[in-house]
Amino acid sequence: GSAALNGRLMQVRADQPPQPPAKGLLPLYTVWGDEPLLAQEAGDAIRAAARAAGCTERQVHTVSGAHFDWSSLLGASQAMSLFADRQLIEIRIPSGKPGKDGSEALQRYCESLGDDVITLVQLPRLDRTQQNSGWFGALDAAGVTARVDPVERKALPQGSAQRLAAQGQRVQGGDDGQRTLAFFADRVEGNLLAAHQEIQKLGLLYPAGELNFEQIEAAVLNVARYDVFKLGEAVLAGQVARALRMLEGLQAEGEAAVLVHWTLAEDIRALKRVRDAVAGGKPLPMALRENRVWGVRERLFERAVPLLTDNGLAALLDAAQVCDGLVKGLRHPDWPLDAWESLRRLVLMLIEQLGSAAPAGGRARVVSTRLALGA
Repeated sequence: GSAALNGRLMQVRADQPPQPPAKGLLPLYTVWGDEPLLAQEAGDAIRAAARAAGCTERQVHTVSGAHFDWSSLLGASQAMSLFADRQLIEIRIPSGKPGKDGSEALQRYCESLGDDVITLVQLPRLDRTQQNSGWFGALDAAGVTARVDPVERKALPQGSAQRLAAQGQRVQGGDDGQRTLAFFADRVEGNLLAAHQEIQKLGLLYPAGELNFEQIEAAVLNVARYDVFKLGEAVLAGQVARALRMLEGLQAEGEAAVLVHWTLAEDIRALKRVRDAVAGGKPLPMALRENRVWGVRERLFERAVPLLTDNGLAALLDAAQVCDGLVKGLRHPDWPLDAWESLRRLVLMLIEQLGSAAPAGGRARVVSTRLALGA
């Protein structure tokens, strides 16, 4: 039936763009999650299928703030179009929180779906409470729900190979090709949107067929891909090797040491504010929201905050203050003279305080301590 035909949108994967259903278009599609490229591609696939099914008119309703007019949305779904046989209605809820009135309106909306309207609902990542809400349950029951999650780093090489194949290109066979894909994944730092843009660039630069390592290296090294904020994410995740590689990349690309220090110091100060709030009795989710910790950083802070101690945080704040002077040209008797060496020490100290032991044992913690002391 139509559910089987739409099954391809239920599991949105990194290795291939979502495909529009060939026929049997359902009245409602919900795309939710925080992987922007896959969300965009899933939405594009649904729009293309809706146009092919005769939806030549499109309305977009963005729910922002508490004063959204839900009655206008309910009216739009019931009004017959003067210009099209069918219409596409998009409902975008960037906060993922429609509120009490919105919850009731969405449930009524799902009860009144007809054949003349195709609806696309777009949502961010939802927590468990939101997923178990009545309004989300109504959306899920009324059509197809596609969850778009960030792509794991280990899945990116194979996904990149699939996207290259879609434009008629491929890497070499065997270990050489796997090394090329691994290099490519490292350079785009696991960012699927960056990978997609680089793959599109490869399609413009080279003809169909096999690409060698030198061709891919020449293309991707033309664009700086190391991101100072991604460095902070790697540090909070306790990824020693990745963080040090990114720090070297930022230095090689001419990033300002002052900006790198500011980003790390901001994370340290935010960790202290959140930990102090939790120690004062606030629930961790509330403390994170009040300190404007969102998205990927929210999950990293959830991991990091319980691992910190008062003494550890005090040492990190002192180190960040010393490092602030070093990146501005001041000297300190106990720290390296070079600003980037000082940043390296601060990175290792922060990872050590966050308990960077590998799951299999304590080796990572021992290594990071030794490196920090030797920096």
